[in-house]
Amino acid sequence: MNRWTGTGHITKSPRLLETDNGTAICTLRIAVRRAGKQGHDGYFDVKCFDAQASACAQYLKAGREIAVDGRLLFDEFQTQDGQYASRIYIVAERVEFLASRNSRSNGQASDEAAPDQPATDGVAREAHEAA
Repeated sequence: MNRWTGTGHITKSPRLLETDNGTAICTLRIAVRRAGKQGHDGYFDVKCFDAQASACAQYLKAGREIAVDGRLLFDEFQTQDGQYASRIYIVAERVEFLASRNSRSNGQASDEAAPDQPATDGVAREAHEAA
C-alpha cells in the first residue's frame, strides 16, 4: 500500500507550472510535526495537478495549514554537475484548505478559504510522471 495522509503548514507560496500539453502542476512544501511535540519533524514536497493545482496556487500562501491525502513517489535525476540524486515527494490526490493562523486566532473562518476542488483523474498524473 502506498498512501500518505497528513497535515502541515506551507513553508513558501505555491508555484504553478503548466506542461506543454496544458496540464497544470502546483508544487509546494509543507512542514509537518508530530502531535504534542514542539518544532517540525520534517518537510515534504507536494505536487498536485489540474483543477486542484490551480485552486492551490490561487488560494494558498505561506503559513496556511492544509491536509493532504496522496501517495509517495520516488524520483531519481541527474544534477547539473552530473551527480545522481533522488527525492521522495507526495503526489496529492486531495488537498483540503484548513483554517489559516489568522482566522484561528480571531475565532472566525478565513475570507481566503475556498471550497475543496475535486482531485484530478489519474490519467493526467500518470502521463506527466512517465515523461
